[in-house]
Amino acid sequence: MVTRRVCRECHLVVDDAGAQACPNCGSSSLTEDWAGYVIIAHPETSEIAQEMQVTEPGKYALKVR
Repeated sequence: MVTRRVCRECHLVVDDAGAQACPNCGSSSLTEDWAGYVIIAHPETSEIAQEMQVTEPGKYALKVR
C-alpha cells in the first residue's frame, strides 16, 4: 500500500512516495495527516477550485493537519 502525502501549503496530494518537495508549489512541508480529497480537472471554471484557491488541475486534500 502506498502512503500518500499532502503538501501543507497548497494541499496537493503527492503520489510519489520518494518526493521531498511538492511538484506544484515547491514546498518541502509534506504530511501524511490529512483527510478527504477532491479531483479538480478544470480549475478555471470550478467554484470549488476558486474557494480552495487552486489554479492547477490535480488531486487536492480537503483537510490537512
